[in-house]
Amino acid sequence: MKKVFVFLVLISPFFYLLWSVQTANDPIKYIFSFTGVSAVVILMFSLSIAPIKKVVNLLKYRKMIGLFAFFYALLHFLNFYILDAQLDFAFVVKETIDKPFVYLGMIAFTILLFMTLSSTKKLFRKFSSWHKLVYISLVLVTIHSSMAQKVLSSLEYTFIIVTCVLLGYRIYKLTLVRKVSYNDKASMIVI
Repeated sequence: MKKVFVFLVLISPFFYLLWSVQTANDPIKYIFSFTGVSAVVILMFSLSIAPIKKVVNLLKYRKMIGLFAFFYALLHFLNFYILDAQLDFAFVVKETIDKPFVYLGMIAFTILLFMTLSSTKKLFRKFSSWHKLVYISLVLVTIHSSMAQKVLSSLEYTFIIVTCVLLGYRIYKLTLVRKVSYNDKASMIVI
């Protein structure tokens, strides 16, 4: 039952987009903004699951949440490729080279694509250590989002702060694990 609820919460922005885009002045720009924000928020939420697990344990839904982050990133990319570039691959390459925020987004999308493709049980066992690249993707997406705006709004500042907090938490956990590992090795030498 909880899984269905989480699924419905994650799919609801898509249905809202289908309804709300009909009244948008610039549908392509609206889809860019909506899918981009949805992808970033859901990606940040998926990375927030470990830090908040003592309060709310959603670990068993992390994969589904991460896949939805990719889903909205894919919609964002398809909006760029199909609606904005009108399937013109040369235009996509030119935009990617000319605009740094586009190639940062492309790199982040490629990382998320790899993670999605390797999220099956068999492939995850093989590539699980590579899934830490999601933090690089998070940084790239945050920069991509900030550079795409002419003026930073409170939303972009929030993305920057949340990214810093999530990276800080991850670094803290890594140093804690290394410190414990180092202390265990040191105690083994003393013994």
